[in-house]
Amino acid sequence: MTQPAAGLRRTLGVGDAVVIGLGSMVGAGIFAALAPAARAAGTGLLIGLAVAAVVAYCNATSSARLAALYPASGGTYVYGRERLGEFWGYLAGWAFVVGKTASCAAMALTVGAYVWPDQAHAVAVAAVVALTAVNYGGVQKSAWLTRAIVAVVLAVLAAVVVVCLTSGESDAGRLDVGVSGGLGGVLQAAGLLFFAFAGYARIATLGEEVRDPARTIPRAIPIALGIALAVYGFVAVAALSVLGAGGLGNADAPLADAVRAAGVPGLVPVVRVGAAVAALGSLLALILGVSRTTLAMARDRHLPAALSAVHPRFRVPHRAELAVGAVVAVLAATVDVRGAIGFSSFGVLAYYAVANASAWTLGSALSARAVPAVGLLGCLVLAFALPWVSVVVGAGVLLAGVAAYAVRRRVRAVG
Repeated sequence: MTQPAAGLRRTLGVGDAVVIGLGSMVGAGIFAALAPAARAAGTGLLIGLAVAAVVAYCNATSSARLAALYPASGGTYVYGRERLGEFWGYLAGWAFVVGKTASCAAMALTVGAYVWPDQAHAVAVAAVVALTAVNYGGVQKSAWLTRAIVAVVLAVLAAVVVVCLTSGESDAGRLDVGVSGGLGGVLQAAGLLFFAFAGYARIATLGEEVRDPARTIPRAIPIALGIALAVYGFVAVAALSVLGAGGLGNADAPLADAVRAAGVPGLVPVVRVGAAVAALGSLLALILGVSRTTLAMARDRHLPAALSAVHPRFRVPHRAELAVGAVVAVLAATVDVRGAIGFSSFGVLAYYAVANASAWTLGSALSARAVPAVGLLGCLVLAFALPWVSVVVGAGVLLAGVAAYAVRRRVRAVG
């Protein structure tokens, strides 16, 4: 196994790791993903949520097992390299960095849209600069800020749930579960909702910065996933109870519309603030995770070696963080990346497909291989159930990464 050139500082315990995972999952996704998922699945929304949760659980279990063996920055980039070979690790890292960079820009623009819609791009760039500076100061500072953000977001979501479920407008009949969107619609909804579950990867990518990683990471990942699933389930039920599948699918701001329909319009500004804070939390954790995978790939010369530098004082990959922040800031200033959520989901599902394939190699017993087998199949099915534009663009970007890898190998062989 390749050893890091310079180690990062191990400061995170189980609680910190759980909070960082929650900051990634219980973020802007839940404020935005419910509407397109409801449009796709109709009355099958809750089934789609359950499918996404099953795939996420398999991915989390596989990631936890692998992280305990390979507690280094990079997540599945490291696991794929060590278990399947250099190419598969590279492909996972490429899918993660490209897909999550697009997610960073999407989250930054979400902040701008909620805080100051007329100046969304300017606010987005300011958010990227500010959070890159926070990450530059050390991962422990990032963990504390994420803790505060998670507390605010959970409080807002709890208020939404209570207001909706106790409202006179709440009707249990709207929770009737069916498949009005068809099987394809349910699977597409699961793929879109998976975007909101994918944050637990951030715990694994921080493997070099947690204390006792063999114990901490396998505990933190399922705890964070379980909490996120419970929150999503309550929020989805609450929103459906007042809007129904049709109303939820047509909502521009689903949770704000839900509290308005529940007869409490005064809570709408609070929900808007909560959405902005949630997007900030997601952006913070995304920049953190992408920079660590960039660090790992730079150490292996798949990206420029200069990006592997670790700051002598703060013990963070400062050049990788600045590079990621700069790319995201340019995207946030120039591109409307709301459509990139589907592409991001495609990349993340490809990333976890490699994780499950890597976990498959850890044991030959049926009990050891059942979970990664289900996870691998689930990732592939959900990836290709996404809107066709997302599939085509996502596959094209992955193929571009493969071409770059082949060129690099040829140049290295000739040299």
